[in-house]
Amino acid sequence: MDDLEKAILIVYEPSAADPALRAQAMAYCNSAKAGHPSSLLRLCLDRLHRSPLVPVRFWCLQTLHDVILLRYSSIPSADLPHLRSALLSLVSDRPLPAASPPFLKNKLAQALAALIRLEYPSSPWPDPFLCILPSLPAADPAAIDMFARLLTALDDDLLSQDYPRSPQDTAAAAQVKDTMRLQCVPQIVRHWFDAVSLYHTSDPSLAAAALDTMRRYVTWIDIGLVANDAFVPLLFDLILTPGSTDQLQTAAAGCVLAIVLKRMDPRQKVALLRSLPVSRVFANPDLIPKVPYLITGFAAEALECYKKLGSADVDGSSPQDLLEEALPSVLYVMKESEEVELGNVVEFLSDYVSTMKSPSHKQAIYLGQILEVIRVQILYDAAYRSNLDIPDKIGKEEEDQMAERRKELLTLFCSICRVAPNVSQLFIRNLLFSALSSSEASVEEVEAMLTLFYRLGETVNDEAVRTGKGLLGELVQMLFSARFACHSHRLVALIYLETVTRFMKFVQDNTQYLPHLLAAFLDERGIHHPNLNVSRRASYLFMRAVKLLKAKFVPYLDSILQGVQDVVAQFTSSHWSSKDLKFPSSEDGSQTFEAIGLLIGMEDVTSEKQSEYLAAFLDPLYVKLKELLSDAKACGLEESSAKVLILQQIIMALNALSKGFNERLAMSNRPAIGIMFKKTLDLVLEILISFPNIKSLRNKITSFLHRMVDTLGASILPYLPAALKHLLVDSEPKDMMDFLVLVNQLMSKFSTSVEPVLEDIFPVIASRLIDILAKDASPTVPGCNTEEMRELQELQRILYSFLHVMANHNLSSVLIAPSCRGCLDVLMQLLLVSACNHKDIVLRKLCVQIFVKLIKDWCTICNGDDKVPGFRSFIIEQFATNCCLYSVLDKSFEFRDANTLVLFGEIVMAQKVMYEKLGNDFVIHFVSKGLQAVHCPHELAEQYYQKLQASDIKTLKSFYQLLIENLRQQQNGSLVFR
Repeated sequence: MDDLEKAILIVYEPSAADPALRAQAMAYCNSAKAGHPSSLLRLCLDRLHRSPLVPVRFWCLQTLHDVILLRYSSIPSADLPHLRSALLSLVSDRPLPAASPPFLKNKLAQALAALIRLEYPSSPWPDPFLCILPSLPAADPAAIDMFARLLTALDDDLLSQDYPRSPQDTAAAAQVKDTMRLQCVPQIVRHWFDAVSLYHTSDPSLAAAALDTMRRYVTWIDIGLVANDAFVPLLFDLILTPGSTDQLQTAAAGCVLAIVLKRMDPRQKVALLRSLPVSRVFANPDLIPKVPYLITGFAAEALECYKKLGSADVDGSSPQDLLEEALPSVLYVMKESEEVELGNVVEFLSDYVSTMKSPSHKQAIYLGQILEVIRVQILYDAAYRSNLDIPDKIGKEEEDQMAERRKELLTLFCSICRVAPNVSQLFIRNLLFSALSSSEASVEEVEAMLTLFYRLGETVNDEAVRTGKGLLGELVQMLFSARFACHSHRLVALIYLETVTRFMKFVQDNTQYLPHLLAAFLDERGIHHPNLNVSRRASYLFMRAVKLLKAKFVPYLDSILQGVQDVVAQFTSSHWSSKDLKFPSSEDGSQTFEAIGLLIGMEDVTSEKQSEYLAAFLDPLYVKLKELLSDAKACGLEESSAKVLILQQIIMALNALSKGFNERLAMSNRPAIGIMFKKTLDLVLEILISFPNIKSLRNKITSFLHRMVDTLGASILPYLPAALKHLLVDSEPKDMMDFLVLVNQLMSKFSTSVEPVLEDIFPVIASRLIDILAKDASPTVPGCNTEEMRELQELQRILYSFLHVMANHNLSSVLIAPSCRGCLDVLMQLLLVSACNHKDIVLRKLCVQIFVKLIKDWCTICNGDDKVPGFRSFIIEQFATNCCLYSVLDKSFEFRDANTLVLFGEIVMAQKVMYEKLGNDFVIHFVSKGLQAVHCPHELAEQYYQKLQASDIKTLKSFYQLLIENLRQQQNGSLVFR
C-alpha cells in the first residue's frame, strides 16, 4: 500500500482520530487530483484493476468522473480511446466484482455516462452501445447489472424530462434519443426481454433492475417495441404470478404504467388500454394494493380519453367502459393501500365527477361507492377518542392533521352533492338512520356522518333549506330531534350544533319544528352540555339563531327563558371563569345573555312581561355583583384573583343583555327598563370608582358604558364625570385608545351636551397623550416596526380622530377653555407636523380637515375679533406655507394616488377657507413669502390669486395642481413656465 492509498483510506475513514492527519491526507489526495489529466487517467485506471480496496476504487472512479466532467478538454486526444475502452471493459467484459457495493457500481456508471454524453453521437464515439450489446447475451449477471446502471445514469444525467434542463441539454438529449432509436433501441429492448426472461426466477433483483431501466425509456421509444405479444404477457405474468417477489411485481407494474401513460392520440390510447389485460389485476383483490399506481394511472388515462372522445366506440371499446371497469379497483386502492398518495386518487375522482352532468344509474352506483370511501377516509382513529374529548396536545395535533386530510375529500364530497343531490342525500339519510337506530354507533362514525351532513349544507341554497322539499326536509327533521348514544363526546356535540345551525332556516317555513330546534340549543346537547367548550359554542350559535328567528321565538319565550335561567348561576361561578380554559373571543359565554336580551327587547313583548323577564335575569346578576363588591371592599382585590374574573363575567353578561334594548325602548316607551339599567350602572360605576387600577375590569366597564350610551341616551350624562375621571387612572396607550373611542362616541351622540365634562377631562387627556406621543410615531428607520411603535401609531390615529370629532361637533371651544389652553400649542404643532408629512395620507387629510374647521370656528375677517390670539399668524405663517405649499411640492406627494388626490382637494379647500376668513393677510404672505420663495412667476401668482377670489373650488383645484406641477418641473430644471 503506497502513500496515496493510505491517504485515501484516512480521508474516507470518518472516525479518523487525528484531524490534522486527516487534513494532511485530504491535501495529498487533492494534489494528486490536480495532476496532468493523462497521468491521472493512467493512475486511476491502473488502481481500479489492481487495488482490492473499495475506498481506493471509489476515489479513482470519482476522480475519473471529475476529470471527464470538468477537464475533458484538457485530456490528450491520444488518451481518449484508452479511456473509452477501459470504462467499457469495466461495464461489460471485465466488470467490477459482484460483491462491490452499489455506490461503487453507480459511480462507474456515472463516469461512463458522462463520457457518452460528451462524445455520443458525434464522431469521437459513434457506437458505445453497439460495443456493449453484442457481449450481453453471454455476459454474466454483473455485466447485465452494470448495463442497467449505465442506462439509468444516462437517463438521470441527460435523457429524463423529470428534471429541469437547459435548452442546450434538451437539444443534446433529443439528438441522443434520435440516434439511439435508429441505432440500438431495438437491441436494447431485446436485451431487456432476454434478461427478464432469464433471471426473473433465479435472480429477481437483476430482472427488476432491467425492468426499472426499461420503465424510464418507454416514454420516448417506439411503443410497439414493448406493447406487443411478447412483452405484455411477460409483464403481466410477473405481476400476476403468486411467486413473484414484491420488487419484481412493482417493477413490472411500473413498466405497464409507463406503457399506459405513453402520450398518443386518444383513439390509439383506447386501443392500447383495451389490449392490456389489466382486468386480470382488477379481479385480484389481494394484488390491487400492491400495484396502486398502475390502477390509478390506468383509470386516469381512461378518464382523459373519455373526456376527449365521450362514449364513442373505438373498435368495439369505449373509454367509458374502460373507466367504469377500473373504478371499483380505484376505490379499493383508496381504502386499502397505504402506499398511494390519497391526494392523487381524490384528484382523479374529482376529475371524474366533474365530467358528469346527469349521472346514469350505473354512475349513481359508483358515486355512492365514492361517498362511502370518503366517509371511511374521514373517520378519526378510535385510539385518540379520549384525547379529542378533552383536547390535549395529542388530540389537538390529531384534529389539525384530520382537518388538513379532509380538505380535498370534503371538496370532492361537495362536488358529488351538486352533481347528484339525491344520491348524496340518500347516502346521508341511511347513515343518519343507522346512527340513530343503533346504540353502538361509535363517536367516530357519528362525527363523520354529521360532518358530511354539515358539508351537504354548503351545496344547497337558502331557498332549498327553507322549503325543505323532498328528502332534504326529512333529513332536517331527523337532525333536529336526533340524540346519539355518543352525544356527550365533544366532537359529536360540536359538529351536531354546527349542522343544526346550518339548517336552521328550515323552521322559517316549517314552524312546527321550532320546539325541536330550540331543544337542540338549550338541552344537554347544547347550552347544558357537560363539556364547557360545547356549552359556550352552543351559547354563541343560539345567539345567531335568535338574531335570525327571534320573531318566530316569541310564542316560546317563557319556556326559552326558563330553560336558560340556571345559566346565570353557572356564568358567575369560578369554574365558568377559569383561566385554564381557552376559548375564542367570540365565545366567552355571554352570548346566551345577548340572545336573552334580543328576545326580551322585542316590542312584541308587553311592557309588563319585559320588566318581569328583565328583572329575572338582571336581579341575580345585580345581587351577585353587589355581594362581590362588598366582599372586595372589605378584603381588597387583586388583578389576578378569581373575584376579578367573576366580576368581569357579570359585567360582560350585563353588557350582552343590554344589546336587545335601545334608547327609544328603554327611556321612552318602557321607562321601567331604563330604571333597571340605571340601577345596574350605578353599581358598575361603584366598582370602577373603588378599584380603578384593575385594568381588566376597567376594560369591561368601558365596553359596558358604550352599551349604556346607546341604551340610556342623554340620561347617562350625570354619570359621565366620575366615570371618565376614573377611567383615566394610570392609563397606558392601549387604555387611552379604548378611552378615546368611548369619548368619540359621547361627542358624536351628545355633541355640545358633553362640553362641561370634556372641559374637565381634556387637560388630563391632552397631557397624557402629549407625554405618550413624545416618541416619533412615524419612524423611517428600518426595524422600527415594533409592537410598541404600532401601538403608538394607532393611538396617534385615534387622537386625531378624537380632535376631528370634537371639531365637527361644535366642541372646538373646549380646546381654548382656560383650563385647556396650556396644551393648545403642542397639539397644534403635532397636527401641523402630521398634516405636512405623515406617511398615512388618510390621516394627513384628517388633520387638514381639523385645521379647516378650527379656522372657521376661531378666525373672523376682523383680526381683532379672533378667539385665539396668535392662531391667525400660526395659520398664515406655518400651516398655509408648510402644509398647503411645501408639502405638496415634495416629490412624495403622488397625484396618481387616489387618496393623495382627496388630500389635495382638502388642501385646496383649506386655502379657500383661509382666504375667506383671513383675507389679504393670508394672500400677501402666501404669495410674497410662499410662492415667491419657490420662484413662482409673478403672472402665475396673480392668476392663482384671481382663482382664489372666484367661488369655483373645482377650477381653483385644477389650476393649483397645474401650478404645483409646473413648480416641481421648474425646480428640476426641466421646464420654463409658459
